[in-house]
Amino acid sequence: MKEFLNRYFRIQECQTTFKTEILGGLTTFMTMSYIIFVQPAILSTTGMDKGGVMIATCVASALATLLMGLLAKYPIALAPAMGHNIFFAVIVCGTMGYSWQVALGGVFISGSLFIILSILGVWENLVEAVPDSIKHAIAVGIGLLIALIGLEYGGIVVDTPDVLIGLGDLTSKPAILVLFGVVLISVLMALRVYGAVLIGILATALLGIPLGIVKYQGLVSSPPSVEPTLFKLNILGAMNTGLITVIFIFFFLDLFDTMGTLIGVSAPAGFLKKGKLPRANQAMFSDAVGTMGGALMGTSTVTSYIESATGIAQGARTGLANIVTSFLFLVALFFSPLAEMIGGEFVYKEMTLHPVIAPPLIIVGYLMMRSVVRINWDEVAEAIPAFLTIILMPLTLSITEGISFGFISYSLLKLVTGKGKQVHWIIYFFSALFVIRYFVK
Repeated sequence: MKEFLNRYFRIQECQTTFKTEILGGLTTFMTMSYIIFVQPAILSTTGMDKGGVMIATCVASALATLLMGLLAKYPIALAPAMGHNIFFAVIVCGTMGYSWQVALGGVFISGSLFIILSILGVWENLVEAVPDSIKHAIAVGIGLLIALIGLEYGGIVVDTPDVLIGLGDLTSKPAILVLFGVVLISVLMALRVYGAVLIGILATALLGIPLGIVKYQGLVSSPPSVEPTLFKLNILGAMNTGLITVIFIFFFLDLFDTMGTLIGVSAPAGFLKKGKLPRANQAMFSDAVGTMGGALMGTSTVTSYIESATGIAQGARTGLANIVTSFLFLVALFFSPLAEMIGGEFVYKEMTLHPVIAPPLIIVGYLMMRSVVRINWDEVAEAIPAFLTIILMPLTLSITEGISFGFISYSLLKLVTGKGKQVHWIIYFFSALFVIRYFVK
């Protein structure tokens, strides 16, 4: 079996080991396990059953992550996307007034479109069409976005009425715990200690118990029933003309969040080969199947997770790490109290924090910043789009918005400098769609 896995995942060829892949998969799961509890809390506002959503989240994440590992062979895990779930619950079901059953139907249809495009093999061409400067900028922008999320999760950076964001209370218990985690991981990495990120997560969680931030609630629990959400989607109801725009947005967000994450995480890990991402179609296929499976079971759009960068920072380089992460999502159905200790929330001064997973996210931000040196800052037509891509991602908390501004500005600057033929038609096409999205209401 070990020899088969070595050949299938090319363990030695990728200069990794079974131990490294296992630790990488475990690390990725720990940093994204919060979705197991956040997703039910958000979708339950629509009337959905929390238990059913939790089961759907774990199973859909396990399925998509497993397929990514087996087909695309990348250590990039998938789960219901943050931001997409807010759009699902607050906008589609809340503001627009559609039922969650109809909204799930819209998610299923958008996933079906992904399947079709994956079969047609368009994804590798799309990734290849993105200019190298934008590829590297996406990696840096996602790194800053991850770091900002980590700083916010730890209460280091907080909302302020005057300047939007500012420094939090560094004497608070959550901030102290996060700073401890960051310092510990940094020291371990500087000393080249194997498993630095994972050790940091575990040590932070243990220290959080006496501080009252991490609550021990047991280890094992029985899984809830999925029956309240299983196969409750309304596909026919989602096909009415009023939901065409909603389905397009579901698809649009999934497309660019996934593409951005794949490029951003792949660039520093060395997965891109001459600007191309091998097996991109298989990666998108995994995303699509996860989205459709999630909709059938009762959860919102599944997409690639930027937290996968923590496992890659731990050394994961193959799909074997995803097999581990996928297995842990299924295990979480029975060990949800343990998973909640790692990804659980802590409320401090009306702020909902995740202090245990904040340190590795901050460290990953540093690791992904290294791609900034690969951008040609002397060429204005390359540098400004890269800058806009980088800066807009953390400031808007959206990968899609960063890509949008990067595409539009790149197309414009190349045209006005007489270098329009250097731009792939796909970039012009999506630039036009982005402009329409912003200005046509």
